[in-house]
Amino acid sequence: MTTITLTFDNGPDPDVTPDVLNTLNRRGIKSTFFVLGEKLRDRRKLAERAHDEGHWIGNHTFTHLVPLGMSAESGIATSEIARTEALVGNLAHRRRFFRPFGGGGLLDKRLLNREALDYLCRERFTCVLWNVIPEDWARPDGWVDRALELSFQKAHALVVLHDLSTGAMRNLDRFIGLALDRGATFQQDFPGDCVPVECGRIVEPIDTYLTETVTRDLAPAT
Repeated sequence: MTTITLTFDNGPDPDVTPDVLNTLNRRGIKSTFFVLGEKLRDRRKLAERAHDEGHWIGNHTFTHLVPLGMSAESGIATSEIARTEALVGNLAHRRRFFRPFGGGGLLDKRLLNREALDYLCRERFTCVLWNVIPEDWARPDGWVDRALELSFQKAHALVVLHDLSTGAMRNLDRFIGLALDRGATFQQDFPGDCVPVECGRIVEPIDTYLTETVTRDLAPAT
């Protein structure tokens, strides 16, 4: 049996996010929207709707231009997270979700630098990664088969999709239907091994995602 958690990055988009919300509502599925600060400024009502319908709102940096692990200038990483969180405001989940920019979904040392990690820990963020990247942005008509294949290789798949105007989300309902037909269940919360930082505490190894080695002891979240 496979459990699937759906997440949506890089929105909100006025032409796509409403249809995604309609599909999720029709299917009775709750998800998380990891929003960009520069889009949220003018489109907050879309995030408010998602929040009101039971979806979680997460922080996905302000500009989404450069992975934080590649930001050498002091203050950039903190600004990318803090500016977006200020706009998220009261829509934030109590666990304060943050997802770093992976540059094509890669899980490597470009995700975070020391400044970003220290800020996430100090401000008690929860860092959410992923384990299924169907590349919907590049395969708008072909991502469903890839998403199904990858998801059913996992006991708990955390799928990254994008509520962007690529046409990919026209296939969201088909993906959900096929996954259900194959016996999948959908869950809003994330698999533990995709959450290396929980409410400011490092709970899973994180060196793989950091440009500098972290030496602090791992400790369970409380």
